[in-house]
Amino acid sequence: MGDKPGLSLTLVTQPQAYFHELVQEALGHHQLKPQPETEMYLVNLLNQFMTTDRLYARDSEGHLKEEPLAFMVRDALEQDRPEAQRILLRQVGDVSLYTAGFFQDSLNRKFVDLDYYIDMGGTAYKQVAARAEEQVLRSLYEELAHKFASFVEVLAAVSDRTAQKSEKDLLRMYELWIRTKSERAAKALQAAGILPTDSTNKKWQ
Repeated sequence: MGDKPGLSLTLVTQPQAYFHELVQEALGHHQLKPQPETEMYLVNLLNQFMTTDRLYARDSEGHLKEEPLAFMVRDALEQDRPEAQRILLRQVGDVSLYTAGFFQDSLNRKFVDLDYYIDMGGTAYKQVAARAEEQVLRSLYEELAHKFASFVEVLAAVSDRTAQKSEKDLLRMYELWIRTKSERAAKALQAAGILPTDSTNKKWQ
């Protein structure tokens, strides 16, 4: 695949294996050791979101929904059938996780921020776990819920590897670092030759 996956992404013929490699690398960097089912869930999530319209949440019949995530959680909880509830809640969790991971830099400029997606996604997966009939699935969604913020950082690391950063991207990254003091943002800035400093003018270590 080469030493620079972000530059050769269009040449990848087996995206599942490609994303698996990136996810494993990001998990190792963040010292996370999820159960195998959770690791593969992250890989499959990346693979399925290669189709752009999958970014949009859908109702239980597959129709696109443009409601805010909080409303979708409410609608899911109002469903009569447990299966319909699980489908909608899982979609809320999936969209939240992918959006917060791959687009967290741009979320800094939006009214709905990163914390919103983390709260909504974690809540959705927790509800899915509570409704799961099989122990394997219950354990999977419980881990996704409890470590949601950590898995967001894993997907953000994958995003960094698969996209080149423009000057505009670096500005957003710097704004993200100013707001959150994110270690990932600081490292990305450092790699670009920018040394972020905090309010006391101390260099990030």
